[in-house]
Amino acid sequence: MKIVSVSARDVGVPLKTPTRISTREILARHYLLINVETDEGVEGIGYAYSGTFGGEAFVKVVEDLIAPLIIGADAHDVTGIWARVYQEGLLAGRRGLLIRALSAVDIALWDAKAKSAGLPLAAYLGGDVTAPVPAYASGGYYLAGEAEPARAVREEMELNRERGFTDHKIKVGALPVAGDAERIAAALEVIGGSGRLAIDANNAYADVPEALAAIREFERVASDHQIWWYEEPLSPDKIAGHADLVRRVKTPIATGEIHQTRWDFRQLIENRAADILQLDVGVLGGITEYLRVAAAADAFDLPTAPHWHANVHAQLAAALPNTVTVEHFILEKDIYNFERIVTEETRLRYADGAVLLSGRPGIGVAFDEDMIAFFSRAQG
Repeated sequence: MKIVSVSARDVGVPLKTPTRISTREILARHYLLINVETDEGVEGIGYAYSGTFGGEAFVKVVEDLIAPLIIGADAHDVTGIWARVYQEGLLAGRRGLLIRALSAVDIALWDAKAKSAGLPLAAYLGGDVTAPVPAYASGGYYLAGEAEPARAVREEMELNRERGFTDHKIKVGALPVAGDAERIAAALEVIGGSGRLAIDANNAYADVPEALAAIREFERVASDHQIWWYEEPLSPDKIAGHADLVRRVKTPIATGEIHQTRWDFRQLIENRAADILQLDVGVLGGITEYLRVAAAADAFDLPTAPHWHANVHAQLAAALPNTVTVEHFILEKDIYNFERIVTEETRLRYADGAVLLSGRPGIGVAFDEDMIAFFSRAQG
């Protein structure tokens, strides 16, 4: 099964309401979309989040650096293709744009492999596609126009519970610590003793003392409730700082969503810089690299809780026993809005705090070409 073409597109999907995390404002999300065609008529699709602007740069990386290296290659040889692109791209960048673009292409190749076998990716990898995959409702962003942040969080937790979720995550770091503490208290008031709450700082704090002061206050207001995890309190490059927090904080430390390749994760594991590793298949190098990192984490008894991309991560979680949960965004929140550009029938279903695999071959999604054309025209 030879690769005959590789195409890449950038599509920007605007948010209905401007929103913030601790480190940036978000008006739209850009996605890199990949289509791989083979000489046997199998089409693989892949995607990755490319940020809030600049998506065309990822398209150029695919067209100029990746596609020429893999057209004509055996589509089944994904590990060989990955190694070739990484080696040839060393001067272009061992991290950053190249690896994110490679992630999307790699997902498309695995999609094609599983489709050629007539199997969902989870089954192709040896997993069970019939069992629900545990998931949590993610959100708690800072929306423009919020007059009462604590009240907004409370209402969102109630929505999550109405949709069957018992586990949740909210943002911290964009407000003073006291303000975020109020939001945490509001969330826990709704959750009570029936679920868990994780908090995500998105690299908000400058150093260990600042991050430590914040979590101490958050733990105080949480009282008898154990915060599920404290996510990315520091810059991802501050591995020693995260390791220090692991040793000093009772709340588990989670990080890894911006890290790329097995070599980045080796540093996190060797330095004991995380209690929970957050792999992102669209960032770290695709499914090929995800499987390697997940296996390394399992060897060190480290659980994984993948970041975003529930459509693909649910497939991987079904085949990887050290995945504790996947991150899910209810689409109507319009925060992570990827499913606005996939067909309605291939959107990920959820119920009772879990996501449900469909049994469709490959990664299980199909692009909605009408919606992609609509957003592309708007973007243009």
